[in-house]
Amino acid sequence: MADADDIRDTTDIAALTQAGLNLIQQSLSIYDSDLRFVVGNRTFQTMFNLPDRLVTRGASFADTIRFLVESGEYGEVFDPEGFVRDRVEAARAFEPHYMERERSNGRVISVEGSPLPQGGWVTVYTDITAIKRQERLLRARSEELSDQVIAHSEELAGTNRALAATNAALQEAKRQLTEMEARARVTTEMMPAHIARIGRDLVYTYSNRQLGSVLPGRPREIVGRDIETVLGKEAYGKVQPNLAQALDGERSVLEFAHEESGRRVRVAFTPDVDDQGQVTGVYLLSMDVTEEAQARAALVQTRKRALAAQLTSGMAHDFSNLLTIILGLQSRLGQMALPDDARMLTEATMGAARRGGALLDRIATLSGAREVRPEPVEVAKLLSDTEVLARPSLPDGITLSTSCDGADDPVLLDTGAVQDALLNLILNAKDALAGPGQITITARPVADTWLEIDVTDTGPGFSQDALDHALDAFYTTKGGEGSGLGLAMVYDQAKMVGGQVRLSNTGTGARVTMRLPLKHARPLESRLVLLIEDQPDIRADVREKLVALGHQVIEAESGEEALELAGIDGIGLVLSDIMLGGDWTGDRLIAELDSRGLMAPKRLMSSLPIDDPRRAAAPCLSKPFTQGQLAAFLIEEPHA
Repeated sequence: MADADDIRDTTDIAALTQAGLNLIQQSLSIYDSDLRFVVGNRTFQTMFNLPDRLVTRGASFADTIRFLVESGEYGEVFDPEGFVRDRVEAARAFEPHYMERERSNGRVISVEGSPLPQGGWVTVYTDITAIKRQERLLRARSEELSDQVIAHSEELAGTNRALAATNAALQEAKRQLTEMEARARVTTEMMPAHIARIGRDLVYTYSNRQLGSVLPGRPREIVGRDIETVLGKEAYGKVQPNLAQALDGERSVLEFAHEESGRRVRVAFTPDVDDQGQVTGVYLLSMDVTEEAQARAALVQTRKRALAAQLTSGMAHDFSNLLTIILGLQSRLGQMALPDDARMLTEATMGAARRGGALLDRIATLSGAREVRPEPVEVAKLLSDTEVLARPSLPDGITLSTSCDGADDPVLLDTGAVQDALLNLILNAKDALAGPGQITITARPVADTWLEIDVTDTGPGFSQDALDHALDAFYTTKGGEGSGLGLAMVYDQAKMVGGQVRLSNTGTGARVTMRLPLKHARPLESRLVLLIEDQPDIRADVREKLVALGHQVIEAESGEEALELAGIDGIGLVLSDIMLGGDWTGDRLIAELDSRGLMAPKRLMSSLPIDDPRRAAAPCLSKPFTQGQLAAFLIEEPHA
């Protein structure tokens, strides 16, 4: 209905426009850049006695000139086709003009032409026969006026008419320019970036009023204000060196972290150079790249882990074999009748070998492939559960407390990874205290971008060397008692999701700050899910989870059955196991469903290793999984 109304409105406007043009006493025509008729008024047709076909949209300009030649409009023409060709070529190189000519019927017309910004031109024809007659009468009856005065008057009248035509063209150009500027401003103000210019006095001369979208809390109206006041001390301090370079004529791009807002910002600096080569100011293009930076950090960490896994896998394999041999030999020695001193040495050797095996396991955890498995979780409950897990490991005299300020709604977190990280930090803090003390965990959102978790203690704090190197793998202050992988694992778990870890000291001890991307758990939209799983018990379990999440479910236990059910109307999601028995696999089923035109999003689940190529056909959730992990998996939905 809305489309029909739009068409009717457009038709009404066109009819009203045409009626208005027909009331004009002057003749008007508009041709496009292809020399095709666009619109004209009735006076245009009647003035030149044109047939309907030549005043119909799309009529050729050449055909119109040819008709006028044949009807004698231009008097006697000895080479009609050459005349038409010359007029067409002149039209293609159209320029504004004013002229007066006498028609073959004795009447005199003025012709005013102006090009249009969109291409093509508009021409106005005015019958000035009466004006010319008055001029002739004036010449005949005013003998006292010199021919020079009369000629000057005629020239002035012609000039005035030409000036009026030029003014009309300028007014139209001004209107078009005003509309273009308005459209440009609307466009720039809709951009998710801040575009601005500052002069050499560091005062804003232009802004698309989007600074607040990049740095929350900053003012919207900033033209006429100096940049330091507008940005604030922190942000201005970051951009000032690049700004100075731009004022010296050097382009640059800066990316920096804004602690006050928790955002990461990228700014491009472009000098504004005048015709004399002097820098008169700087253009600034600022963008919020927080999510991009988080994704980039996660990708870099994944690649580092993959490289570390490649470097350590061979060594770990050989070392594992050596440890197996050592344990075997020591076990055989332990079965012999040995002196007590020798038996003690044997047991110590076996203990050291077992510690080497445990160290290999931790290296594998740090450098091997690991899957991030987020699920909706209440931060306060996560901290409370972590406190329950940690308390038995804390000796008397060490108290542990947790608090959550502001993170009330469920967020998406890898619960296991976050708890492992917090437990590592709690145990590190316990070792640092070496006696009675307090460990505190606090969580809060930062600018709706990060979830910040602080773990503080009342111990001696970090040494300068620890502040510089504690996040490096194998760095330890515990001598032979530490592996040096605790904080490195916390750092790895945070970086895997695009987060950050910072070490600092307070007035009363050490602080470890872990920042994780804050992603709110959005409610799921109810759908009809086609579930394919060949194991009945697993299929029943997944079905119950889907129903509990508010979905309706239809089930298939094979690829063939899934294809039969795929024709049911309203399927909003396909969830299939990869290994379906027989020749069918989930990736093959997805390809077949795609070829049959099923546009619903398609997901896989599997217990195959995460680097199995069959998992790449669609987003894949590793088994086993919780209802929360399934919910998070379905929330992050790619377009079908």
